[in-house]
Amino acid sequence: MATTATTPDKNDRLLLLDGHSLAYRAFFALPVENFSTTDGQPTNAVYGFTSMLINVLRDEEPTHIAVAFDRSEPTFRHEQYVEYKAGRQKTPDEFRSQVSLIFEVLDALRVPRLSVAGFEADDIIATLSVQATEAGMKTLIVTGDRDAFQLVNDDVTILYPVRGVSELARMDPAAVQAKYGVPPERYRELAALVGETSDNLPGVPGVGPKTAAKWLTKYDGLDALVEQVEEIKGKAGDNLREHLGQVLRNHQINKLDCEVGLELAPPQLSMGQWDREEIHTLFDSLQFRVLRERLYATLSPAEPEADEGFEVDRQRLEPGALASWLDDNTGPGHRTGVALTGSWGRGTGEVTAIALASTRPGESGTPAVHLDPAALNEDDERALAAWLADESLPKALHEAKGPILALAARGMELRGLTSDTALAAYLALPGQRTFDLADLVLRYLHRELRAEADDSGQLTIDGSGEEEAADDLAVRARAVAELADILDQDLEKRGATRLLREVELPLVGVLADMERAGIAVDAERLASLEATLAGQEKEQEQLAHAAVGREFNLGSPKQVQQVLFDELGLPKTKRTKTGYTTDSEALTNLAAKDPHPVLDHILRWREVSKLKSIVASLIPMADDAGRIHTTFNQMVAATGRLSSTDPNLQNIPIRTAEGRQIREGFVVGPGYESLLTADYSQIELRIMAHLSEDEALLEAFRAKADFHTITASRVFGLPPEQIDPELRARIKAMNYGLAYGLSAYGLSQQLRISPDEARGLMEEYFQQFGGVRDYLRDVVAKARQDGYTETILGRRRYLPDLNSDNRQRREMAERMALNAPVQGSAADIVKVASLNVDRALREHGLRSRMLLQVHDELVFEVAAGEQGTLESLIREQMAGAYELRAPLEVSMGTGQTWQDAAH
Repeated sequence: MATTATTPDKNDRLLLLDGHSLAYRAFFALPVENFSTTDGQPTNAVYGFTSMLINVLRDEEPTHIAVAFDRSEPTFRHEQYVEYKAGRQKTPDEFRSQVSLIFEVLDALRVPRLSVAGFEADDIIATLSVQATEAGMKTLIVTGDRDAFQLVNDDVTILYPVRGVSELARMDPAAVQAKYGVPPERYRELAALVGETSDNLPGVPGVGPKTAAKWLTKYDGLDALVEQVEEIKGKAGDNLREHLGQVLRNHQINKLDCEVGLELAPPQLSMGQWDREEIHTLFDSLQFRVLRERLYATLSPAEPEADEGFEVDRQRLEPGALASWLDDNTGPGHRTGVALTGSWGRGTGEVTAIALASTRPGESGTPAVHLDPAALNEDDERALAAWLADESLPKALHEAKGPILALAARGMELRGLTSDTALAAYLALPGQRTFDLADLVLRYLHRELRAEADDSGQLTIDGSGEEEAADDLAVRARAVAELADILDQDLEKRGATRLLREVELPLVGVLADMERAGIAVDAERLASLEATLAGQEKEQEQLAHAAVGREFNLGSPKQVQQVLFDELGLPKTKRTKTGYTTDSEALTNLAAKDPHPVLDHILRWREVSKLKSIVASLIPMADDAGRIHTTFNQMVAATGRLSSTDPNLQNIPIRTAEGRQIREGFVVGPGYESLLTADYSQIELRIMAHLSEDEALLEAFRAKADFHTITASRVFGLPPEQIDPELRARIKAMNYGLAYGLSAYGLSQQLRISPDEARGLMEEYFQQFGGVRDYLRDVVAKARQDGYTETILGRRRYLPDLNSDNRQRREMAERMALNAPVQGSAADIVKVASLNVDRALREHGLRSRMLLQVHDELVFEVAAGEQGTLESLIREQMAGAYELRAPLEVSMGTGQTWQDAAH
């Protein structure tokens, strides 16, 4: 890493951090289950460490910095004492995979990181602090290792974490003296007497910090104490004399080496200039949007993040003048950015303000107008509605679906949408979690979402008083128009233009229509189901109490741990910060190996409780018409799959009887005849057969028999009639598992067989389906070369970790490379099918309507007399969504409830 040596200044402040110590504290301070990427990479340690680093840089304003790390090799202390640090628990895999991520963060921020074989981070820090003092620099050390207290003096201060890594105590000489009763130079001697459990350095039995400090003060240090050890009275004196050898050993081992040979000296550790694009890329992969904003607010990159704001000529119109303004400023060659304020969701919305800003290539000005819908006269209202509905006039919005719902509530239709800047950014950067307009404007346009000042320093638009909101909205409209242009160029380079214009943008309107329609629910049936589940929940709670012989809170992990591992003595599961895990997977495995009735009752109680909470959340969501309106999101899953929220209809389990009962609460609404469901039969497997071109797999589909039985027959060399349910289940898991990047270990867990058995099963499978094996190998190799995978419609998923030095991250990226083309292609096909069906419904003038898309399933409300026509139309449009080598097949069912319509 390039660094620049500088002549020390009396105001120079060197910040040194103990990397492993702080990262480990961050790991245990933040629950790993709450900090991970959508791809499953844990990030709690790197998040906590980075957050702490930003705070310290903000608060301390160092001029120089370095982070020291331990190495895996033994140190000189291990040579002196072979039991040094023995007995430490194995480093959690979730932590180990994050160390390299912390390295990447530091490298991206241009923060030097140092490590030396044979030495610990403390030794590096000690060496640098001594050198800094000699150079006239002040030093701050951030570490969770108390051994560093021996370094404290008037020029060296320790920042010691007292709660996770978010709260740091300032330990100067006075603070060390106050806390331990000895000055910093005596702390090493105190630690030798008391011992250090984490380093496996036992102290004198019965001697704590107060006694040790009293001895050291009375005898003026350890040397004099040793010389006069016979004077120490009582049991403590006897123990000291008995363990004097280990005290002297501790004192030797605790000594920090201040003469480690380093390539860099403190003057060469000046703060580097970091690059915003590198930070963008890294923080995108880590999905640290908020942390990135904090970083930008704290530190300045090499170049200013925002060069300028936006110049907008916001014009004030007289009543009745809107039509003329639209004719003059939004004609051929223009693209108009549209921004709205208001509220939307649950299938409806309200518009409180609209801003339009028109751009045209080659023209410098950006005319804009702000409209208050409540103040429009009839002519202006008519002109606005006609303009919005004119498909020939290009418009760009950010997150357009909500505004579409709000406009529809006013009786206005939006057509001519040529860009949704959030959707376009999602296709360009599918790994991000959010697509905030201000963030995208900074990233792509290097501007802030604000009005620009002119040469005189005055804002180009009036941003004061009651005009401020209007000015802000005009700026947003202008920003959307410009951002749409540059994102168009980016998507063209990425080969995603067609995907945006022919699939994602048209789908916005279709999803808005489904959200507006909603689906009817039977509130009484749901209320009855909630009561039934509450009774089952109580029953399981009582049975669990009876199995243990006392009451306890089944919802408290701490109490469940106490019951299972302390009172019942069951084998301990994976260790966590708070004890031993009691998650469902761990308890299920425990119940299989060491059955106990309470385990079954706890698991059943959790299952029923979850279902009850789902039902309870659904009941108040119904509107006055008795319909629930979910919200679909196109920008969550990197694979392109839709998700739904409020309620999350993908969260309703359908493999249990109770889950299916929840679906019975969704019913056909008044004025319609029935519900109809349609989905693809084994779409992922058909896509796998198509992509791999495996002839044996294609032939299994052509056989028109049970696919899993046919493939099991080939793998096991048995006639189809001899394939029993267990053999079929094994191959079914294999068929679907390969489509989702399942490893041999994952297959073993799923089938509850050994990894070796699972590996053998995979080998047998690949002997019959060699084309699948070759495809899976080649798709990873190609993705490693290209940096991304692609679906059949060109949806890319970028996987930079395919070339990572971190094995866990690399293997995770390989699994994503295996499943992204299959899952993503399935998502693409279902979206195309939705568009085709929606268009056909309109062309045929049917009253029947599409209500939901959940995974690969479409749900319709059937108008009276239209079922036959609708079924034919759906089958034709879904089967023809894409031509696969293993042709798409559609299954359908009808009924009065969603569950009755299952097939």
